[in-house]
Amino acid sequence: MPQSTSGTGRTAAPAPTPLPTIAAGAARDWRDYALLLALACCWSSTYPLAKLALDTIPPITFISARSLIAAAFLFAILRMRGVRIPTDAKARKLFATQQLINSTFPFLIITWSQQYVPASNTVVLASTTPIFAFLITSLITRHEPATLLKLAGAILGLAGTVAIVGLDALRGFGSEIVAEIAILLATISFACATIFGLRLSDYDPMVVAAGSLLFGGLVLLPPSLIIDQPWTLHPTPQAIVATIVMGIVSSALGLMLFYMCLSRLGTLTTNAQGYLRIPIGVGLSVVLLGESVPSNLALGLLLVMAGVAAMTVPAERLKLR
Repeated sequence: MPQSTSGTGRTAAPAPTPLPTIAAGAARDWRDYALLLALACCWSSTYPLAKLALDTIPPITFISARSLIAAAFLFAILRMRGVRIPTDAKARKLFATQQLINSTFPFLIITWSQQYVPASNTVVLASTTPIFAFLITSLITRHEPATLLKLAGAILGLAGTVAIVGLDALRGFGSEIVAEIAILLATISFACATIFGLRLSDYDPMVVAAGSLLFGGLVLLPPSLIIDQPWTLHPTPQAIVATIVMGIVSSALGLMLFYMCLSRLGTLTTNAQGYLRIPIGVGLSVVLLGESVPSNLALGLLLVMAGVAAMTVPAERLKLR
């Protein structure tokens, strides 16, 4: 079909692709929630694995390496499946935009901020993503029902995160205001990515993950070569293994599950995995890094599970609108 033209004879720019609408009563079953739990497990390994790798691998090189490892892993599977990555301009633009707002920009910002903000404060600030996603959905995009029940769930999940991390973490807020604001900007970017990612629902989730990760890894490769000069590094075997595992588990499998959850569960429910990652991540840190068990873990778990339940149970089941 020919594009419409304006009165000046110029071709009108194509309208942006609308966000798919997520119906309030969309059918879900246990497999959808199993995917959400699997996503939380994949992404909860990020903190302990990154801590093992970043001691001897600089952040830019680390993010680039794990992205390229993940892309290579997914491309190998796609080749075995006989699936090709789309190379048209629309697909490249979508993949590039999604990777920038979902990984490249927020990961670099958070990595920089962690030089000045304690890990506990970073966890609390990063856990505000579901709240920002709710506000953007409710006030701007309105692509799915943003009920008060889901907002209550986001707040409960944040309260549970604070309880697990420890109330003492709140006392340090404000001392590094620029870095803390930067982390909040990164969380807003994550929230936007969960909404923008709906535009990719027509593509195979593995294709989206592979294309996005390849772009992200290649974008950071030149800065890595110039700034870090990877050939001069001496990473430990532990750091190398952590980078490879993180690339395959957290980046490749995690990102693929993320797009599957978005298409099945929508933006707000998919964001609930952010709270599930907290107790799972704490457990992995205790096992892998020997860290102590938080004193308020039981209370935090109770609040987190209540928040996740409120964010994931379809509203119509409780007769709420």
